[in-house]
Amino acid sequence: MNASGSTCADKPVGPPLWLLAELTYRCPLQCPYCSNPVDFARQGEELSTAQWIEVFRQARELGAAQLGFSGGEPLVRQDLVELIAAARELGYYTNLITSGIGLTEEKVEAFAKAGLDHIQISFQAADEELNNLLAGSGKAYQQKVAMARAVKKHGYPMVLNFVTHRLNIDRIDQIIELCIELEADFVELATCQFYGWAELNRAGLLPSKEQLERAERITNEYREKLAAQNHPCKLIFVTPDYYEERPKACMNGWGSLFLDITPDGTALPCHSARQLPVQFPNVKEHDLKYIWNESFGFNRFRGYDWMPEPCRSCDEKERDFGGCRCQAFMLTGDASNADPVCSKSEHHGIILEARRQASEAPAPVESLQYRNEKASKIICKSS
Repeated sequence: MNASGSTCADKPVGPPLWLLAELTYRCPLQCPYCSNPVDFARQGEELSTAQWIEVFRQARELGAAQLGFSGGEPLVRQDLVELIAAARELGYYTNLITSGIGLTEEKVEAFAKAGLDHIQISFQAADEELNNLLAGSGKAYQQKVAMARAVKKHGYPMVLNFVTHRLNIDRIDQIIELCIELEADFVELATCQFYGWAELNRAGLLPSKEQLERAERITNEYREKLAAQNHPCKLIFVTPDYYEERPKACMNGWGSLFLDITPDGTALPCHSARQLPVQFPNVKEHDLKYIWNESFGFNRFRGYDWMPEPCRSCDEKERDFGGCRCQAFMLTGDASNADPVCSKSEHHGIILEARRQASEAPAPVESLQYRNEKASKIICKSS
């Protein structure tokens, strides 16, 4: 039994190798698949510059090596250059995860001087009209293209991210062609994972199995063609676990490698865990050494002692750790249950029904709820 009072395997806890700094939930876009909490308008005041830098320092002392700046849209923070410089001084490899909205060539250059290693720009689609519809901004697409070119011009690795779903996955060839045109080095074709706003809109966003199979086949054809040309572009295709029979090893295990700090300083073992009925610690009240090693929240699902059946007796538990706790909670109401993605779960029928709906009766586009503060406040009032 860990001193925190949680059930945890008696083995040493390794360091948090990757720190994700969710600097803000503010964002100029309104994507219906945003991973931010659906009640983000309820969350508290953002950490100050000094508080963020102290978080970086403590995480580095614990062993964190990579630092991602995320949001919302991290570019809305006026202190981003200062935070990047502080992270570089501490020895992090740094990555800016951005929509590109609010980015300028001057900022790209300033970030480079401050020591930023990597910029990842996300697109909603390769089609301007669809991209702007999903982003909720009539100028988003052209801005993204311009900033992708600016990132390449300033010598950063060109990393593009497309969240694929029912509305854009049938245009996967157009997406890949755009990436080649923009001279992308790495492209993440990440099929929507259903948390936050994406879970709210799952009935309209989950692609059918046929759509996924077609998209993966086309991606593989492009991989072969690019490899034959010795082209540097690498395509990464990520399928949604709704079409798997075994769950993913979420975050490589609870509290294993990943440390997320939300805008108000709440520390999480993954960016979706805030929804769980677990008391998570805050960096304003505890240091990261305590949070990572001793807090109840970070020990709640470490190891295997917490597992009920069928996970406890499963010969695959050391590979998948019972799957995703957030998904188990969202779909069954109990975070201790086996992830319903697993065919061994008594709740697997939920996943089968979602697949059936995606194939036979998807929700219309008009039913999508777009991420914005007004919608978030409505959800706050009703929850």
